[in-house]
Amino acid sequence: MTALKTVRIGTRGSPLALAQANMFADLVAKASGGGVVTAIHPFTTTGDKILDKPLQDAGGKGLFTKELDRAQELGEIDVAVHSLKDVTVTLAEHIYLAAFLEREDPRDCLIGPYATLSDLPQGAVVGSSSLRRQAQLKSARPDLQVITFRGNVQTRLRKLAEGEAQATILAAAGLKRLGMIDKAAAVLSIDEMLPAGGQGVIGVTLRKDAPDWLKDLAAKIDNEEARLAAVAERAFLRRLDGSCRTPIAAHFRLTAEGAEMAGEVLTDDGSKRWRAEGMIEGRPGVFDAEVLGLALAEDVAAERAFDLEGIVPHDYEPDTDAGEDEA
Repeated sequence: MTALKTVRIGTRGSPLALAQANMFADLVAKASGGGVVTAIHPFTTTGDKILDKPLQDAGGKGLFTKELDRAQELGEIDVAVHSLKDVTVTLAEHIYLAAFLEREDPRDCLIGPYATLSDLPQGAVVGSSSLRRQAQLKSARPDLQVITFRGNVQTRLRKLAEGEAQATILAAAGLKRLGMIDKAAAVLSIDEMLPAGGQGVIGVTLRKDAPDWLKDLAAKIDNEEARLAAVAERAFLRRLDGSCRTPIAAHFRLTAEGAEMAGEVLTDDGSKRWRAEGMIEGRPGVFDAEVLGLALAEDVAAERAFDLEGIVPHDYEPDTDAGEDEA
């Protein structure tokens, strides 16, 4: 008998992260025809431990991936499964993004007793850990009191129930993967709240020197539409100051005619926003998607620089929605 191959899957230990790791494990079983077994290895990351300060003050998006990156470097795990918006736009030298799972709903959800943002009372307290969402909320409703709301999905729902805020915003993708979409009072449209780059996509990293059979297996699992979106949106983030200190959003999608994309950067208080939109005619490839993301970023950078008297960002880091379980 031929010995079964084993894939050791690294993940954060939260309920949503484990659900996503199990999704990948199921895809491995299907793609390998049962010839590969999986073992899930949960990690508690630095970002999971630091809950008493905003992410931008604690160190940003890499807080949720560096332990997994290190475990891959040491050979303790074979792959790591991440919510893509946790993953820095510049990866550690020893790994690469080998697969993207089919994108779940990228939109945001309003959580609480109010069905729309306009229904929120004057001066209502809204909790969010995301600078992007905070800025977008302030842009739409300058009267709102937006407070920092840290923790995974379950923690934030508990804080809301305890009255720490009157509403919060969570990602539809995380709620759906947890079977909790019924907690949403409303799903906000893309136009109403442009999502974080990579929102709804699960990214899988491999070591660059991984065995060929594992690379081939990841390639079978890779979803083309999710890869195109990831490439375009991460190119937008990479070109701009897409750190945890910048409210930034990007969304790419395929259409019947080709593809379209929108991206924006806001000031922290939402008083200014710089937005660009573009499209591709015909079926795009990875190169086309990256070019579109970079082109929109150049448009935003030029508009922003003009508006801020020549101040152009130079530090290219990940986007503002780091961690917190795709929420």
